[in-house]
Parts: sequence; C-alpha cells; structure tokens
Amino acid sequence: MDVDTRLLRYFIVVAEEGTLSRAAERLFVSQPALTKQIKRLEIQLGVRLFTRSRTGMTLTEPGWTLAERVPALLADWDQVLRETKSAAGRAARLLRVGFIASAANEATPRIIAEFSRRRPGWRVDMRQATWSNPSAGLADGDVDVALLRLPFPGQDTLRTAVLFTEPRWVALPEGHALAARDVIPFRDLWDEPFVAAPPETGWWRDQWLATDERGGHPVRIGAVTDQPDDWLSAIANGYGIALAPASAARFYARPGITYRPVSGVSPSQVGVAWAVADDGNPVVQDFVHCCLDRPLPETTTT
Repeated sequence: MDVDTRLLRYFIVVAEEGTLSRAAERLFVSQPALTKQIKRLEIQLGVRLFTRSRTGMTLTEPGWTLAERVPALLADWDQVLRETKSAAGRAARLLRVGFIASAANEATPRIIAEFSRRRPGWRVDMRQATWSNPSAGLADGDVDVALLRLPFPGQDTLRTAVLFTEPRWVALPEGHALAARDVIPFRDLWDEPFVAAPPETGWWRDQWLATDERGGHPVRIGAVTDQPDDWLSAIANGYGIALAPASAARFYARPGITYRPVSGVSPSQVGVAWAVADDGNPVVQDFVHCCLDRPLPETTTT
C-alpha cells in the first residue's frame, strides 16, 4: 500500500492540535480540504483514526498507534530524501533553489551572480513551485534552499532568515474608480471582487486576500487563476482586483494595470529558507550568505 506522506503530515497535525479548525489554521489550508484528506487517509488504511465530536478530534486506538510512529517515520524519510538528492547535486555541482512567484524577483540575478563568484564551476537550478507548495519543494527535499514569502506552513521545522519587508499594494484595472488615488485604505476594497488563487492553495489564497484583516467581512471572488500571467490578464480585463507586493509594480508591470499603495494591511516579508540538517552544508550556507549580504532591493513605503 502506498500512502502519500502529505496525508501523514496532515494527520499528525490534527492529532497534535485536537481540532480540525486549529490544525487547518496551522497548516494554512481550509477546514473542508483538511477533513477530506483525513478521510482519504482513513479509507486508504481501512481504519478509523479519529472519533469526531463537538469538542474536537480524539484519536482512536489505531490512531494512537499511528501517531506514535509517524513523526519518526517522516523525519527518517525526509532525511533520506534530502541526503540522496543532495548527493546528486554535489556530484553534478548543482544547487537546487526553489522559489514561488514574486519572492525575490529582481534581486535573484544578483544573488546568483555572487554565489557563482564564491563557487566557481557550480550552477544554480531555479525551480518555480506552484502556490499550493508553500516551501517550494524544500520540505520534501526537492530543493536545497528556497526563496519564499513568509510566513508559510511548516516554517517552524526549517531555518529561515528575512531578506526584506515590503508593503502590499493593490493591482487595479487602469480604468478603475480608485485607480487615481495616491493611497487606498484597505477597507475601501472590501466590497470589490478579487482575483484569487484556487481554493486548494489554502494559505496562499488567504494571505493575498488578507482574509484575517477584513474584520470578518466576506470576500468577493471575481475570478480564480493559478499562474501569474492569467492573474494579470484577469485584472486587466476587469474581473477583479488583487493585493500584490509593492515590487510587482516593477516586476509585473503591464498595460491595462495600475498599482497603488494600500493602507491598513500588513506588509509582506521575503525570506530564504533551508533545512536544519544543512546548517553545516558549506554550499547551502554560501548561498544563504549571498542572500543576506547582498544590497536590499528598492522598496516603496506608504
């Protein structure tokens, strides 16, 4: 029987938190999606893992047995994957760097140039992850280091360092009634339709809809897109607006879209992340130092 390790990771968080709501919050996924995944695991194993009640999720006897073994199993598997893939990278003199769109943006070429100076003969393989992969492959050992938006689910099991902080702005169709304002209060955007990431991206969708900063006000979804080009097209065509890092005004500038500063919404952080096991890896640490030692990009404040 093959079981997706992601299901086991979801299971152990639910077991630790005792409720689906707290577990979903910690994992940055929706509660219905988490419920579906736990049910899927139970079906695959053919056993009931939790007793559900109004007070939460209580482990059954089979659930306790699994909960006792899963952490060590996942830790061993993660280490095996990381060591195997890291060995392949060293043999090829290749550093695998994961990233999510809009992370370091224009700072990335300078980081890579400095790494190449420090490590002659080494090549950096940049691997873009989907919005539903919050660690950009780092948690699964698919990459050696990652450039990410902070915070992200699973961050507490990895090393992270903040590179810079930038405000969140809003991307609007250039003919939008609010596009002429110098600064737009976030409250004035609450009733606007938003272009959102797919529901399965969980934490990413909620972060860029700023669901926790709406005072309980519901979100209107005007369009759903799963990649930057479609996201830009939906905004330009008037299907909705979207929060974006301030650097998007430079990196994702295009006709038909206007970017404006927003007040009343928290900023976004960009960071570099790596596995705890790579604290002593000289190649990974060279890359981290290249990130932290470089000049900060220009940022625009509100």
